Amino acid sequence: MPHSLILNLQPRSPISPGYLTGKHLHALFLTLVSSVDQKLGDRLHEQKTEKAFTLSPLQIADRPSRGHQLQWEYTRPIAPGASCWWRISLLKDSLFSQLTPLWLNLNPTQSWHLGSADLTVTSVLGTPQSTQPWANFSPYAQLHEQASEEAKQITFAFCTPATFRQGKYDSALPTRECVFHSLLHRWNQYSGIPFPEAIVECLFPSFFDIGTELVNHPQGKWAGCVGTIAYRILGNVDPTTIRQLNTLADFALYAGVGRKTTMGMGMVRRLT
Repeated sequence: MPHSLILNLQPRSPISPGYLTGKHLHALFLTLVSSVDQKLGDRLHEQKTEKAFTLSPLQIADRPSRGHQLQWEYTRPIAPGASCWWRISLLKDSLFSQLTPLWLNLNPTQSWHLGSADLTVTSVLGTPQSTQPWANFSPYAQLHEQASEEAKQITFAFCTPATFRQGKYDSALPTRECVFHSLLHRWNQYSGIPFPEAIVECLFPSFFDIGTELVNHPQGKWAGCVGTIAYRILGNVDPTTIRQLNTLADFALYAGVGRKTTMGMGMVRRLT
């Protein structure tokens, strides 16, 4: 069952921009995991591929929104006392249950370290909220059963930059193959309800308002896609395939797309 959890956080000391990178947030997640299961934390740290979780950049709750885009880089420190949130999604059934003690026993007075800064976790949201579109959960079977077998328009908001591996290099262009094969791979990896690769062949981009943004990583700057793009299911397509494509579109909330989703990239939501 995929979960999209929101951790509400509050810094006790300033968080400098240098510690708000995906690398440091990834380390914070592993610290949280290791606090309840050291072996699991070590295992997740050693994994190079097929990571069953994604992370968002840290967000300031009252910062004015930029459409659907989230904040992925900062030039100024986050001040002590600021209300922040951080999304963690878990794609593997067993991962959530292994971390249940973490969610149940979080102490709002306990400090966690993000670089040199201290912060506290004030609450965890795991169910849909009217003011927080990133909190949700759903069994894989339910995602499939509740997906539409009639809707032929799929619109995504790329909320943090997404980039896709193509051969030896990366591309920021969200082609149907890049986006839906990324979703399909993760769906087939974790759902137990495999879909065929050929289902993407009936998809064609029908609208796009996208651009590229640069993200700083230890390896250098990465170009990623942000904005909105719609795909249309064209032709005489059977209801089973339509349902499978709509399932993948709904699954995007949890899985993200493309590379470095464990470091805040590729956060995607379906727009209705």
